[in-house]
Parts: sequence; structure tokens; C-alpha cells
Amino acid sequence: MILIHHGLQNGEGLSKARKRLANGTAEDASKRSKKDEEQVVPVKYPIDDLLVKPVADDPLLSKRCPPSTDFKVPISSVGDLLMVWDFCMSFGRLLCLSPFSLSDLENAICHKETNLVLLVEIHTALLNLLINDEGEYYEFIQNKNRKSKVSLVTWKEYLCDFMEMTSISSNISTVRRGHYGLVPTSLKLEILRELVDEAIATIAVKEKLDERIDQQQALAAEKREIARKSKEEQKLIMEVATEKEMNQTNAVQDGNENVNSQLVAKEGKERKNAPTSKMGDAKLHLDGNENVNSQLVAKEAKERKNAPASKMGDVKLHLGRHLEKELLDQSVRTSPLGKDRYYNRYWFFRREGRLFVESADSKEWGYYSTKEEVIVCYCINFFASFSMYNNLC
Repeated sequence: MILIHHGLQNGEGLSKARKRLANGTAEDASKRSKKDEEQVVPVKYPIDDLLVKPVADDPLLSKRCPPSTDFKVPISSVGDLLMVWDFCMSFGRLLCLSPFSLSDLENAICHKETNLVLLVEIHTALLNLLINDEGEYYEFIQNKNRKSKVSLVTWKEYLCDFMEMTSISSNISTVRRGHYGLVPTSLKLEILRELVDEAIATIAVKEKLDERIDQQQALAAEKREIARKSKEEQKLIMEVATEKEMNQTNAVQDGNENVNSQLVAKEGKERKNAPTSKMGDAKLHLDGNENVNSQLVAKEAKERKNAPASKMGDVKLHLGRHLEKELLDQSVRTSPLGKDRYYNRYWFFRREGRLFVESADSKEWGYYSTKEEVIVCYCINFFASFSMYNNLC
């Protein structure tokens, strides 16, 4: 008891006890960490993009740059602008409209001049389509004793009738006095959006849609049939080439065996007189001939095998690209590429090089115009959302 008390009094026993306690605590902590490592649950894919952790080989991604918003029309009206332009491009032949760019329409809408050719032609084409359909708008103008043909001079009167029919009462008097250019840009796009909505419901547009859908289905069936035949032909070519290669190899082997037997017989006769070195040279020459023959046969078989396949592959590739182009030309609906984690929708139009971004509430719009911006946006936000990069680049 005296020794224990003396040790504690000197502090030696206390320090040793603390060391043992510290060692025990460290050992317990290491054991717990090992248990935690053993209990790590493996990741199951697919998972949210934010949970994906980069590895050492992954390149560093720069921060996503905000989309550009330098539209000439109000941000809230960009959707109407895209809708009107896409409809006019998709049904340009039916409307007898020449192709025009999105920038041309945006500039015309924002212009203060009344009789811009592009806007006059668009309004005239849409109004004539509604009249030829003999629907609600046709009956409305009949009650006003209008002619059944809109001209480049009288289009403003027919437009006022349409605004009156759809209860767009704002600025009717301004349009009637011939000052369409002074109408606010957002209202111009609202009127055009209503015209497009009415045009989509016409019989002519519905028939065109049905026609294109039938053509799309026929092209898709043709594409599947070509792919099936291509696989069968490729398989047949491989089988024929393999069979020829085997036959050629067997023939060479038979020829080599005959040559070998003749050489062996000849060597048997000359063995008594021939030195050992000459016999070795003969065997070496025999083996060399055998290797050269086998290499030539393999090379010829490979060339025979690849020549028809490459020519046929070029034809199939060209035909496949042609069908893809035809399918795109017959497209009747533009759908968003997908959504990101914030539910923003992304739009891409074949006739416009920009990638448009629509907010979840459709009140804000932006766009990416360069390839670098698209790549960064794709890498950060769309690991598995949709196949966008191939369509853009």
C-alpha cells in the first residue's frame, strides 16, 4: 500500500494509467473505423448527379456559366416566339412561306414599321388558312360581309376581326388605324400564338400531320428492315469467308504434306551420303516454306473477307444517313431534350444553332450558343439525363 501510494504521489502510476487508457481508446477507435469500413454500402446506379463523386482521372470541370438572355423580345415572350417560328418552319410549304431565321422574325417583331414583308406574309398565310378551313373564323368574317381572301393590303382588317373574335381587345383601334408597328412586342407575339393555336386545329394541318406520321412510320419500318438485312448479309459473308479460309488452309496443308513426304523420301536416299549440316538446312528450308505459305493464305483470306464488307458497309452507311435525314424532315413535333435537377427544360431546334433553356415556370428563358458552353453544361448537369451532345456537335 505504501508503494502504490508513493507511486501515485510521484505521478508515475497516474501517467502509466493514462497511457494505458489512451492506448485503449486509440485501439477502440481503430477497431470502430475498421468496422465502419466493412459496413460501407455499395453504390447502386442510377443515382442523383450530385451524389456522383469524381475520381482521380476525371478532368476538372469549370463552373457552369449562366445562359445568355440578350433577347430583343421580352423574356416571358420567348416561348411564343419559338412556337410561332417553329410552326412556320415545319408547315412552310402548306402556308406557302419561304424559310426564314429566328433572328429575322425576332427583328421584325420588334420593329416599329407596320408593313414589314415578313410579318405581312405570316399573318396573311395564317388568316387565309383559317378562312379556307371554313371554321369559326370563317363564319365570323362572313357575318361582317368580308371577302374570303386576305390580301397584303387588307390583312390588318382581318387581323382586327381575329382579335375581336378571340377577345384580344387591347390595341385593336391601333391596328385598325394602320399602326400595327406601335403594338407592344408581347402583344404581337400573343396574337401570333393565338393564330398558330387556331391553325393547328384546322383540317389541312391535321391531314398534313397524319401524312407525315404515316411517312415516319414507313421510314422507320424501312430502316429496321435494312438493319435486319444488313445483319443477315454480314453474317453470311463471315460464314462464306470463314469456309473459304478453312478450305484454303486445308489445301495448303495437304500440299505441304505431299512436299514434306517427297523431301523426306529424298532425304532418306541421300542420308548416307549427305552431311548432317545439309539435312538441317533442308529441314529449315521446309519449315520456312510452310510458314510463308500459311501467311500468304491468311493474308488473301483477310483481304477477300474485308473487301466486300467495306464496300457494302459504305452503301449501308449512306443509306442509313439518308433515312435519318428523311425522318428528321418528316418530324412533326419538337420536344424538349430533357430536364436538369432544377426542372429547367432544354430545347434544341434543327434550324437554329442555339441551345435554349426554359425555367420550370416558363417565365424565364436563356440560351447557350458556343460549343464550349454546351460541353460544360452537358458535363455538369446531364450525366444520364439525355443524349444531347451528339445532336449538337
